[in-house]
Amino acid sequence: MANTTPTPKPRGRLAHWWDGDFAYQFRHSPVAMISFTVVMLMVLAAIFAPLIAPYDPFDPASLNLMNGFSSPMEPNAFTGETFWLGTDDQGRDVFSTILYGLRISLFVGAAAVGFAMVLGITLGLVAAYVGGGVETIIMRIADVQLTFPAILVAMLIFGVAKGITPVEYRDQMAIWVLIVAIGLSDWVQFARVVRGATLVEKNKDYVQAARLIGRGSGAIMLRHILPNVLSPVLVIATISLALAIIAEATLSFLGVGAPPTQPSLGTLIRIGQGFLFSGEWWILLFPACTLLALALAVNLLGDWLRDALNPKLR
Repeated sequence: MANTTPTPKPRGRLAHWWDGDFAYQFRHSPVAMISFTVVMLMVLAAIFAPLIAPYDPFDPASLNLMNGFSSPMEPNAFTGETFWLGTDDQGRDVFSTILYGLRISLFVGAAAVGFAMVLGITLGLVAAYVGGGVETIIMRIADVQLTFPAILVAMLIFGVAKGITPVEYRDQMAIWVLIVAIGLSDWVQFARVVRGATLVEKNKDYVQAARLIGRGSGAIMLRHILPNVLSPVLVIATISLALAIIAEATLSFLGVGAPPTQPSLGTLIRIGQGFLFSGEWWILLFPACTLLALALAVNLLGDWLRDALNPKLR
């Protein structure tokens, strides 16, 4: 008698991943799911800000000073217009400014972490693999930088870079200078973690085999060692994203970050702080709550990712 049992269909990569340990832990962690949802909603809101925002807050032609200091969900006394989250002193819709400010904060934070990660991974790999005087120089520089608070290092780098930038290009280059400043203040932790992991990996058999077949040092570091040291780096990058966003907000709040023509959440908080005691609380409250929710969600997601990638906790 012929076998009539149907042959099971091959499972795709997505289905296989969905049934894996990582996806299982994510589905059974309410904190991770809520944090991921909050982060994705804010990222999508920032990307599609021109489509979502009711107004373009940075278009002078669309501003009406008569709308200044409108309370949330209350008609303006002069124009009769209503704004969800109110307006600031220049008549800009607070909801629209938050969406556009979120774009700057997320872009600066992600770009700064990316720059710090590339620099830290490169220096950590070279220090551990080459060793000797190269390792000593790199790690002593890292040790010296760790003695200073990261925000002070970022302020110093930002001030020096802004000072050597021509005046006519300062506003145009401010965002990129801010990215470099935050990135240079945050590369040390990536370098130290990668160096420690590389010191372990470079003595394993697969690295020795790569040397025997004639692989160059660059190929061994990039194609063999790097993939095996990325797990802790991804965790650090996630947590560093929240710290970079807060660092950018701090610098902008102090007036040494994003220019007024491209305000971030930190700039909006600085503007709102000046009107807090005059009764216009919404100008400060809503940008501050947005920054708090974003930083908290990214931090919680990073904490979960650290535990999920830890084989001892599986």
